[in-house]
Amino acid sequence: MSPKIKTARKDLEKIPIVSSKRKHKWRACSLGQHWVRSHPRRVKVTKKNPTGYTDVEGHCRHNRSKKDEIYKDELDKIANEYFDNLRGKPFPCDLGFNKTKTYNGNSYDKLIRGWTKYWNEVLKPNEPLDPDLVKALIASESSFNKDSKNPAGKGNMARGLMQVTDETLKILKDEKGEIKNHLIDLDQKDMYNPNANICAGIRWLFRKKETASARLKRVATWEEAVAEYKSYLRLLLKAPKVGIKNFEKFKSYYDKLKNECS
Repeated sequence: MSPKIKTARKDLEKIPIVSSKRKHKWRACSLGQHWVRSHPRRVKVTKKNPTGYTDVEGHCRHNRSKKDEIYKDELDKIANEYFDNLRGKPFPCDLGFNKTKTYNGNSYDKLIRGWTKYWNEVLKPNEPLDPDLVKALIASESSFNKDSKNPAGKGNMARGLMQVTDETLKILKDEKGEIKNHLIDLDQKDMYNPNANICAGIRWLFRKKETASARLKRVATWEEAVAEYKSYLRLLLKAPKVGIKNFEKFKSYYDKLKNECS
């Protein structure tokens, strides 16, 4: 039987990390569980624990929803353990964002590469998502400013590199909402963390491809998914020749990555 961490909460039972039922090879836990990093826990002060704290090892915790969920601790764990050795797209072109270290266009290539690969392998689209498209989307959404924050209507704010909105965050973690599985449990402050933001933004882009396909009554392209992500698809369907500055900017960045930079 697996050892238990001393706690009154049953959902903190320590579960073996190795499992044949993991959703993805990078995931630390079985389906229906998520990873919790090592952390201190307050305990009664004794001679054995004079500080009043004890160390809790990293462990797997049951999800109440019993669905596939991922939390920030595991996002960090995955990026730290697997992303450094990945190769390939996006192309190392800064798209003109090279004036400061903060807004450098190549600063997040490793995270783009890693999370695009992860979600392609988990969600298995017929046409895999191109990391260059994600990079172009980030350029058009935030100019690679991880601290970007903008109003998104009705008290809603868009935050971080991929301008993930507060409303989107609620949907991504809602076990009874429109996303039926592969949930991400993050909060608003996490959206200023590039690793968490890119993971959440790409997951949402996959969802927008589904809603774009439903709107079009056919399988949407990834560029159409981007239009849906930016809330432009409905307008483009009504007036195909209308130029939308932000969407045209995205297309120019993507074209540059595919043709001029490569």
